[in-house]
Amino acid sequence: MSAIAPLISDLAIILVAAGCSTLVFKALRQPVILGYIVAGVLAGSSVTFTPTVADASDIRVWADIGVIFLLFAMGLEFSFRKLLSVGGTAVTAAVTIVAGMMFTGYGAGMLLGFSHMSSVFLGGMLSMSSTAIVFKAFDDMGLRGQRFTGVVLGILVVEDLVGVVLMVLLSTLAVSKQFEGAEMLGSILKLGAFLIFWSLLGIYLIPTLLKRLQRLLNDETLLIVTLGLCLGMVMIAVKAGFSAALGAFVMGSLLAETVAAERIVRLVEPVKNLFGAIFFVSVGMMIEPALLARYWGPIALLTVVVLAGQATFATLGVLVSGQPLRVAVQSGFSLAQVGEFAFIIATLGTTLHVTDDYLYPVIVAVSVVTTFLTPYMMRAADPACDYLERHLPERWQRLLTRYASGEGTESRRSTWLRLLRRMLVPVAVYLVFCIFAEAAFLRYAAPWIAGRIPGRAGAAVSLVLLLGVLAPILLVVLRQGNRSPEFRQLWNDGKFNRGPLVSLILLKCLLCIGILMSVVAALFDTAAGMGFAVSLLLLTAIVLSKRMHRRSFEMEERLRENFGRDETAADTLQPLDTEQLPFENLHMAEFGVSPESVVAGRTLHEIDFRRRYGVTVVAIRRGERRLQLPEGTTVLFPHDRLTVVGTDEEFRTFHRVLEEQRSARKRRRDEQAAATLRIVSHTLPARSALDGTTLGEAEVRRRASALVLGIERPEGPVMNPPAGERLRAGDVIWAVGDPQRMKPFFEAERPADDDR
Repeated sequence: MSAIAPLISDLAIILVAAGCSTLVFKALRQPVILGYIVAGVLAGSSVTFTPTVADASDIRVWADIGVIFLLFAMGLEFSFRKLLSVGGTAVTAAVTIVAGMMFTGYGAGMLLGFSHMSSVFLGGMLSMSSTAIVFKAFDDMGLRGQRFTGVVLGILVVEDLVGVVLMVLLSTLAVSKQFEGAEMLGSILKLGAFLIFWSLLGIYLIPTLLKRLQRLLNDETLLIVTLGLCLGMVMIAVKAGFSAALGAFVMGSLLAETVAAERIVRLVEPVKNLFGAIFFVSVGMMIEPALLARYWGPIALLTVVVLAGQATFATLGVLVSGQPLRVAVQSGFSLAQVGEFAFIIATLGTTLHVTDDYLYPVIVAVSVVTTFLTPYMMRAADPACDYLERHLPERWQRLLTRYASGEGTESRRSTWLRLLRRMLVPVAVYLVFCIFAEAAFLRYAAPWIAGRIPGRAGAAVSLVLLLGVLAPILLVVLRQGNRSPEFRQLWNDGKFNRGPLVSLILLKCLLCIGILMSVVAALFDTAAGMGFAVSLLLLTAIVLSKRMHRRSFEMEERLRENFGRDETAADTLQPLDTEQLPFENLHMAEFGVSPESVVAGRTLHEIDFRRRYGVTVVAIRRGERRLQLPEGTTVLFPHDRLTVVGTDEEFRTFHRVLEEQRSARKRRRDEQAAATLRIVSHTLPARSALDGTTLGEAEVRRRASALVLGIERPEGPVMNPPAGERLRAGDVIWAVGDPQRMKPFFEAERPADDDR
């Protein structure tokens, strides 16, 4: 008999250990993520009294897959619209955290006697929180509907993007021993171009593709297609020099804009849970008790630095961005851990031989300890906020409240500023897309065409193909903002505005000509003057082409439709305007209706969310349909996404009660399913209690948990008898149901004194 492959045996050890530990932690009402870490300790090489993993390298591959699917699932829940809605807060807080922790980590490293370069790398490691760990902790603790979770996830996404830039910066410092601003700027521009290009292309293609293939996509094919798209974007991101996690998150965000988003979330969840468990177990496997004992001093100090530093800087950053104190404290305490990006930075330092050898195991130990403490830090956020509210001077609290409410409302901008924002931001995005598409075409497609069609003929073919892609986008650029209310208002206000407005239009024309000039120059190697003339002629032809205008309008309409301009209010995670509502703690969140939920199949009036839980349903997302302000007669269906308005406390109560009721109903369904359904026959006795009654009067379904299939009689069988069919003594009843309840029901006889 052949031996089991090490990969299978190692996977068995991990899953058995994870299953046992999570059952224990569930029974103790502790987050299961802690159980996974304990399972990793038991399955690691440091523990000898339990079976251990033979080949840790294979497990690391599975763990990397786990990170990919965790980030992919996060992207499915956190679409581009939600990311844009918390963009200002996320960027402000992330920059504050990274800058503060970089300096704090560097100071801690120098205090511990680390080398200069090790201290610099240490600052980078401590500045990155863990997206996967926070996302999993939110799920385990039922916090996904809380107001602060959208802010936290936005910060984590920005941190991942900053981490890519930080990798370039640290690599440059390690090699050249000096700061190269040009290289870092190039990395930032490359990252921005990558995100803009693939986001626009994905929003344009993927939702439309899935909508047209919807009738062909059952659960199996949809899962395969979805995972293929995810891993395909991972390959593209890695090929472009970015992390696999970034590619997975981008594809998840793109699929979140499709009509199949809810189905994809449901189908991917088991895959995410499996590989996510392996990832967290692999984190626990990195714990070495001997190492903890040897470097307990630096590990303890750096753990305190992470817990205190991340909580402090994140709280300050969120406060500065204009969020309330409680949201800021909850966000800060949720980010108090060292993320998986720290391992990448530590590996970089080790590969470049610029960091001390003991830095990697120390940072791994700090990461494991802070990961273990993450759920407890999240639980400590509310008590810490209560303490601050009791001890902060009233003047400071009024100032923070006024500052937060002022940031939450839209300030009055001048008409010119509104026009520039409406016009220049989309123009910049579309032009970046054009530049990226042009560069990709000239690098890959144009040489392939030139190899098969040499000379100017091949260049002309390349020009026509590339213009087919760029022309509709350039038309969108040219008309962007020209018909906006702000443009018309400024044009009608007076002649002094018309000169600058015409200048804006000419500027857009020059930018489009510049794009076309670069294409012509690359393909035909012409002089600048000739290139300008040819580009001007091409742009004129594009503007005069009705076919191009039609394609341009269709493309813009599809982008607008796929991006979801008709999104429900829950798709924006911004707090409600406190000048419109007097309750500053109100906000919106989404809850899903599972197939086992007690609310499925009932109307809003029957459930009465407002009276029972204090929350109000303002919208329902049902596949492609969006029901705004539903009426009380609206019936809820499984997999509906409810947008509700309430406070964090009301959401906690609502989620807890809903989970408890769902669990109770699931137990009752399991008990009913445990009774085996059988098809059996029963002969009604001569003194049958059912003699002379109709099937409707007998109430067979309710009293016997059975369904009558037919009646066998001497004159012939009666198949699928109606409710008015009368039963007679001697009838052979064929029924399906619970045999233990059917036997006494069908064989019951009348008492002797009932005989007439």
